[in-house]
Amino acid sequence: MDKFDLIVIGTGAGVNVASQARHEGLQVALVDQGPTGGTCLNNGCIPSKMLIYPADVIRTIQDARAVGVHAGINEIDFQTIMGRMHAVVDKARINLEESLKSSENLTYFQEKAEFIDDYVLKVGKMAITAPKIVIATGARALVPPIPGLLETGFLDNVSLLRLQSLPQSLIIIGAGYIGCEFGHFFSALGTHVTIVGRGPLVLKGEDPEAARLVQKVLSRYMEVITGHEVVSVERRGDKKVVSARNMANGKIQQYEADEILLAAGRRPNTDLLHPEKSGIETDSKGWIMVNEFLESSKKDIWALGDAIGKHMFRHTANYESEVVSHNLLRSIDKDDREAVDYHAVPYAVFTYPQVAGVGMKEADALAAGRKVLIGRAKYTDVAKGVAMAEEHGLVKVILEEESGRILGATVVGPMAPELVQQVVYLMNTEYQDLMPVIKSQVIHPTINEVLVRAFSELEHPYHHNNEGQ
Repeated sequence: MDKFDLIVIGTGAGVNVASQARHEGLQVALVDQGPTGGTCLNNGCIPSKMLIYPADVIRTIQDARAVGVHAGINEIDFQTIMGRMHAVVDKARINLEESLKSSENLTYFQEKAEFIDDYVLKVGKMAITAPKIVIATGARALVPPIPGLLETGFLDNVSLLRLQSLPQSLIIIGAGYIGCEFGHFFSALGTHVTIVGRGPLVLKGEDPEAARLVQKVLSRYMEVITGHEVVSVERRGDKKVVSARNMANGKIQQYEADEILLAAGRRPNTDLLHPEKSGIETDSKGWIMVNEFLESSKKDIWALGDAIGKHMFRHTANYESEVVSHNLLRSIDKDDREAVDYHAVPYAVFTYPQVAGVGMKEADALAAGRKVLIGRAKYTDVAKGVAMAEEHGLVKVILEEESGRILGATVVGPMAPELVQQVVYLMNTEYQDLMPVIKSQVIHPTINEVLVRAFSELEHPYHHNNEGQ
């Protein structure tokens, strides 16, 4: 049995921990059955945004007529779009792989890892052990038990990246992040897209006002079916047919397309790892349970990223890797440990329109019994938004009434992630309030002014709720 100081399972954000540990002189085993780089690099953030940017350009050209610019699109080269994406991803993966293989104090095993005993892993045909282990095994597409789905065949976020030609029609099962992003991509390129979701709105968990805006705009470009549960899938000739039940009246509706994209959620990879054989507890769905220090139920075994099923974003996994690295390498006693702080976790959905947020939603704050103030502003409330003819853009901020502390924000519209990032910075200042905004000069005219306008138009929740009735 080979012995190491540290074993890290997963080459996404897990590489951050492995890299710091080897620089500290620890002998590190890094294990991943591949592909090197994890979800974000290979079939998540990077490739999807490489594809979505051309879709953004297409929609920008089409929408330019609103400001008097009538432009046309001569050709959409699907092969070039896909080839450019693969070139970027392949180069980054190869560079990372070569770097890992040549790193001092690090042994890279490109094999499946499986616990076989306390602190012992089977890797390929050998066994390795270490007193400290970090689990960063990620997640994969959830395949619900829909009759006929497996037999009929479907795409997921991995296999769609291997498409050789653009499907003429596509049904997307699931109206969350992945469904809405790829719905935007395929519809912009000319595919007839139908999204089928179970919830009353797209983007489950999103602020309802924001979700309604996204759904309204998406519905211009594709068929958006919400409140429907897929009950069966079948092949009919050269087409694939999805049957979905209306959850309100029970009626069955059928939808037909060339391809199906499954985007019904994510599941952990722990079933491949068997963490229970080392005394590591998981919840009912298989996500690894950790405390506020990201340590599992087994001493000196930590977990981070998608494996714990909390905030499944690469930037959050990178942050969690810093916490784990501190607690693993620099924490001398319990008082020196660093706890995770999730009060200002940002996210973005690169659909059309973009939507981004940070912190609490209005409904979350009210459900928690918080007395809050809500600030709202439309893009067209400021000069730049009018110039852009951005009729659907919205900024919404939530503040704690008594302290003025910023609790969260949601933005829908162009540059939503960039606007939300400014709120993230505010939420990480000493007082987490809006004083830096109040004290700052804001370049005029810019879309930044819509954020300032939202912070300047604070009112109690019932005011705007009544206005919306």
